[in-house]
Amino acid sequence: MYKVEIENGYYLFKLKDILKEKNISINKLMRDTNTDFKVLKRLMTGDLLRIDIIVLARLCNYLNCDVKDIFEYKKENIKINN
Repeated sequence: MYKVEIENGYYLFKLKDILKEKNISINKLMRDTNTDFKVLKRLMTGDLLRIDIIVLARLCNYLNCDVKDIFEYKKENIKINN
């Protein structure tokens, strides 16, 4: 799992964990879903600026999971002192 911190929260990228749990290599995922290796690596590490919803749908269908199983956003609780 990779954590990418941003302003007021962070993203957790969990694709690597799903692949390990389902015993699927990134090469098999790449071939079976016709998805570029670099795209998959970026989804695993969070090293990206945009997310292609078509690719997400393809991965969710193949892995039988939801988007939140691949990545999720966690908002940090911000305390405001008045």
